[in-house]
Amino acid sequence: MEEIRLGGGEQNARSVWRAMGRGFMGRCPHCGEGKLFRAFLKVNDRCENCGEEYHHHRADDLPAYIVIVIVGHLIVSKFVLLEAAMDVSIWTQMAIWGSLTVVVSVALLQPVKGAVVGLQWANRLHGFGGDTDDHFYRPKAAEATGDGRE
Repeated sequence: MEEIRLGGGEQNARSVWRAMGRGFMGRCPHCGEGKLFRAFLKVNDRCENCGEEYHHHRADDLPAYIVIVIVGHLIVSKFVLLEAAMDVSIWTQMAIWGSLTVVVSVALLQPVKGAVVGLQWANRLHGFGGDTDDHFYRPKAAEATGDGRE
């Protein structure tokens, strides 16, 4: 299978699938040993095992959007199948699918965020390759003068 790479040059290759798998399991995408999260959705600043820094990751809202797509497809398809197969009251449907939606969403949120951080690490995005994203956030006036001041 051909390796998928989004960023970086001809540096030593990082396996995207291995990094995403390690992140999905809540482990360091680099070594696979250290914990990626210090709280439910708070990423550690660095790996306690290998020292890889995570503080610059930029997962933002992507994990939530991915979870919405996954859960939406799972729940809606099962809802339609149950509705077609049997006559279940609307209150029963709401109790089943509302509860299941919340539980599955919460269960998937941290693993999906870990996979997104692993994807960023493997492709050297947002500081994982040694570069920073500071040039994206610098005010226009500072770019015009070239001195970095506003």
